[in-house]
Amino acid sequence: MESTRLHARVVFPDHILVLLVSKNVGTGAGLECVYTSNDTDYSGVVREELRDVLSVDEYNEIRWLVRCPLPPANFSSVVTLRSQGASVVVDKTEGWLNSWENLAYEAVMDGNTVAVFVKGISHRQGKESDPNRFTCHFGLKNDEYMLTSRAVTAAQEVVRCVLPRSFEMHPEKAQGIQVTVSFQIPMPRRRNNLRIMVPSVAKISNLGLEVKRTKHELCVCTMLWNQADSISEWITYHSWLGVEKWFIYDNNSDDDIQEVIKKLDRDGYNVSRHVWPWIKTQEAGFSHCAIRARDECNWVSFMDVDEFYYFPRGGSLRTLVSNYTSSSSIGELRTSCHSFGPSGLRSPPKQGVTVGYTCRLQSPERHKSIIRPDALDTTLMNVVHHFQLKKGFRYNNVHQGTAVINHYKYQVWESFRAKFYRRVATYVADWQDNHNEGSRDRAPGLGTEAIEPPDWRLRFCEVRDTGLKDFVLGNLADKSTGILPWDRSLRHTDIQQIQVDAFLWQEKHGVIPSPGKHKQHTG
Repeated sequence: MESTRLHARVVFPDHILVLLVSKNVGTGAGLECVYTSNDTDYSGVVREELRDVLSVDEYNEIRWLVRCPLPPANFSSVVTLRSQGASVVVDKTEGWLNSWENLAYEAVMDGNTVAVFVKGISHRQGKESDPNRFTCHFGLKNDEYMLTSRAVTAAQEVVRCVLPRSFEMHPEKAQGIQVTVSFQIPMPRRRNNLRIMVPSVAKISNLGLEVKRTKHELCVCTMLWNQADSISEWITYHSWLGVEKWFIYDNNSDDDIQEVIKKLDRDGYNVSRHVWPWIKTQEAGFSHCAIRARDECNWVSFMDVDEFYYFPRGGSLRTLVSNYTSSSSIGELRTSCHSFGPSGLRSPPKQGVTVGYTCRLQSPERHKSIIRPDALDTTLMNVVHHFQLKKGFRYNNVHQGTAVINHYKYQVWESFRAKFYRRVATYVADWQDNHNEGSRDRAPGLGTEAIEPPDWRLRFCEVRDTGLKDFVLGNLADKSTGILPWDRSLRHTDIQQIQVDAFLWQEKHGVIPSPGKHKQHTG
């Protein structure tokens, strides 16, 4: 049986990530995490503790991820793996132990350059760094890197370097090569600056990029954690509006999201799941996705699973972006977001968020963007809501009469409290952190503890807005049963209630509106 080599370990706040070099680990059945004590017992024997692995994921063609719990008290974080059976044989070669706070974690070829994703080199959002401070190093061998190249851009967590000549001539030789970044620290009292080499688990990939004869007009990229219950509604609805391909960056989900995505893809929605184990890196993940999507998509929308486009006067996403595809100057479309509250509900709405949440704040909060990948600045710098564009390109604000985004931001407490676990954006404080409490990225007046306010279900309700609800029921619901496309797994009693609701809705409105005649209802 082929050996599986332990390549590296990364210590996260809530688990230890073990990277394995192997062609196939499968489900990891029989794998256990092994911890050794920091001291010996009375007989001089080093104690061991075993724990079940948390999860196993295929990362790419040659690497697998195993997530282990944090070590017990007085036990080392240098976790190893042991197989109970013969399904996986883990080589005893020691891999490095890395802190997540300081690490090169991804690398991807992009033309004659390589984009290296690095944690710990810059804490400045929306600011470029001097690329002359940075150098890329390639091909780790005997603890030394064999090749170097200069950086051409550096911003946030992305350092872009030119490919060494040998790799530029033969790109296939760069595949799987380990790469890292070093940076200079000025030393006023010394002749030379101090150069710091960043630890690395990054190996170069080309993301399987290839030139396609016909690009998709519109794709969507998102990063998520545990959205198995929500993603079907989001993908089904936006596919109806014209989205043709989906890039789902899965940030350590432990629900059934993988199976849900597989089913959606089998059903023809063209959905791909990309394992992204790196926490607090949403901006970097979106930069990574922009490279991935450039050869496949004319336009890419970056949005979250609780955000839904709505066209008050009728229309579609595909039509919206197609109007600008031939433009030589428009590189980004920005759409305003309306934030919806719990709308008086105590439990998640059975028909989905588009039908269940109907009360929102009066004024829009922020915006989300649809971008042309070939119009992005080479830094790939973004602040989640929008990217920096190349010179010569500009953004266009979509009029709110044409399109808005319904952001179901403040849902029933059962759903909302999951946000306290961790937030994916790099420069946004986690909900439980006691700083930046006045930020618009937080729930006003909520504080830092996951304690439900007595009036939570009534909050964030200034305008009654049933526009998208009416549109969905009028255009996507089965005319005889009222069942929506994402309602396939509902229980019989739920379907009966939906049929009653559908009858009442049709009785109120008389006829089912067409997309061109639909109007937003507020009150």
